[in-house]
This record gives sequence, C-alpha cells and structure tokens, in this order.
Amino acid sequence: MVNEEWAPPGIDTTKPSIARVYDYMVGGKDNYAVDRMVARRALEIVPDAQEAGRACRAFLRRVVRYLAAEAGMRQFLDLGSGLPTDTNVHQVAQSVDPKARVVYIDNDPMVLVHGRALLASNDSTAVVQADIREPEQILQHEVVREHLDFSQPIALLMLSILHHLHDHEDPGAIAATLRDALAPGSHVAIIHFWDPAEEQPEIAAKVVEAERVFNETLGTGRWRRRDEIKAYFGDFELVEPGMVPLAEWRPDELDTAEQTDSYYTMIGGVARKR
Repeated sequence: MVNEEWAPPGIDTTKPSIARVYDYMVGGKDNYAVDRMVARRALEIVPDAQEAGRACRAFLRRVVRYLAAEAGMRQFLDLGSGLPTDTNVHQVAQSVDPKARVVYIDNDPMVLVHGRALLASNDSTAVVQADIREPEQILQHEVVREHLDFSQPIALLMLSILHHLHDHEDPGAIAATLRDALAPGSHVAIIHFWDPAEEQPEIAAKVVEAERVFNETLGTGRWRRRDEIKAYFGDFELVEPGMVPLAEWRPDELDTAEQTDSYYTMIGGVARKR
C-alpha cells in the first residue's frame, strides 16, 4: 500500500484519481486513501465491481492478442491507459511481435511516473501525459508521431475512458476526430459503462445509483445505452461477436468471469476501418 505521507511531485493525494481507483479495483498498490474511499462507495452499490475490473483486464488481454495475432496490428495507441498492472498492452502485443509499437496516453501524472520507470529499457513503447479532451494535441504530439506511423494501420484503444467524459464534452466528436486520423485497416476497441435499460431492468436501476456516486466522488462517470456506445465506432465494421458484455468477447481458457450484476454493467467491442 502506498505510503500516504509521500507522493511523487505533482500528485495530489487529497483528490481521487480515476487511474488510482481502477488500480485499487484490480488489486494494485498504487492508490491512496481517497481513492480507496471512492472505490468502496462504489462497492456498496455494486459489491462485485472488482470482478468488473478484472473483466476489463481480461478483455484487454484478449483484444490486444486478437489485434496483434489475427488482425496483424503492429501499432497501438492506448488512451486512458491507467497505471501499469500485470497485463499491459505492450506486453501482450510484443509477445506476438517484439517490434510492435505502443504509445500510452493518460492525464494522470502518476501514470507518467510509473510508466516511464516500467518502460525505461523498451524503445518501442512510450508514455505521454495528455488529455483525451484534446484529441488534436494527442494526434500531433511529437512522441506519438515519433513512435506511430499514421499512414499505416493503428489499433486505437479507448478502454474505460469515454464513460468519464460528460455529454457536454462531446465524446462523440472526440471519438470521430481520433477515428478520422486512422488509416484504412485500423481498428478501434472500446470498453464503456453500460446501462442495459430494458435488457436488464433490475441492473439498470443500480446503474442510476452508481452513476450518482461516481459523479459525486470522481466527478465523472456516465453509463450509456447500447446505441449511444455503438455510435463511437462510427462507420467502422464491428468484429464478431459485436458489442457484448466483456466476458462474452471471444473468451478463452484463461477466463473465469462469473455472471454477476457487474457482468451487465460494462460492454465492449472492436471495429475495423474498411
């Protein structure tokens, strides 16, 4: 557990961080008391929310392996990457091809500190502190352009990031700006908080309360409906099995997800630019 009396320069331990709350949810140690408080409040509403965190990491592993091994992706741009865990994009992609190039983007300075320490000896991978709300700055960032060739296909990962944008911040326009910068053959992968509405009405009621708590504590957290989330893929062609609860996206022998309430509160998919 992090020593709450010390933090790297630029880290405010009095305010919760999305990256650190997620870190706690997946069993990490790079979090502070304020982050654990937010996570525990969420767990009061959805007691199995940590299972959702594990499902996100398993989804990432399967998706990146698919993109590298089957779709032939050799470039990855991971937005809202969060703190390093035991399953990172570069590790999965470079297990398929050691030359695969990965750029991590996050607006949390703690991610920058830990990411650079992890990647000190990896020339094919970089971490950049930037904000998804400024997509043009990300696309034109010198480190991004140094590592990625936008004339060739890129796998754009927006995993658990768009649901932290308010409607007035126009996440649809942000997603469109990023998609439009990609070459044909590129892929987009998304995880998003999901309001199952009439598909799962009892769970949808819990989602309303979860959204209230997230906005009171983290300031962000938006559970959207299926059609709203699907729109973030634009005219890209969804890869089978489409947009589904995370555990249903190409499960493998390593998956152990149980069909609990949290199973239906996050949805994900991958789509390809024709």
